[in-house]
Amino acid sequence: MTFDPLAFLTAFGLIFLAELPDKTMFASLAMGTRMRPLYVWFGTSTAFIVHVAIAIGAGSLLSLLPSTAVKLVSAALFAFGAVVLLHGGDEDDEEGVAKTVTGFWPVYTTAFMAVFISEWGDLTQITTANLAATNPWLPTALGSALALMSVSALALLVGRAIAKRVPLKTVQRIGAACMAGLAIWTLIEAFTG
Repeated sequence: MTFDPLAFLTAFGLIFLAELPDKTMFASLAMGTRMRPLYVWFGTSTAFIVHVAIAIGAGSLLSLLPSTAVKLVSAALFAFGAVVLLHGGDEDDEEGVAKTVTGFWPVYTTAFMAVFISEWGDLTQITTANLAATNPWLPTALGSALALMSVSALALLVGRAIAKRVPLKTVQRIGAACMAGLAIWTLIEAFTG
């Protein structure tokens, strides 16, 4: 199997933009202010990798269906993702974690569980499954996992500076435009072969 850089870049770009305004970025930021950021990052990254593996498996099963059906479902999911990004993100941003959590395993476990539980059925997990249904699984998995881990690292390192300089609505709109474009592209592919 050859590595498809376009599939990697597509997955990375879409997932990165979709995750930026997500509650998980704010949870990482909040946990990082009260716990050792590196331990938090290990916990969130592990949870993201598990979710990507699940999403890739689901997407791979979708790829067994007829091509036109998969493309129509993919287009609908991309369109749904665009709507969610445009109308979402105004939820409360506080995922408070007690200041008393210390040590690698307690911090790791807290961060892992916070992300693992909150990411079920999340837009990024659905998008990853969607991409895996129509693209090679390995570059999709790597792109998605690296994007999620990058957003968590970014939140831990420079989250406050980004929140002050770049409005999250702008990031959401860019992500929504990308999702809408992919919905249209996939719909065209479904009908033109």
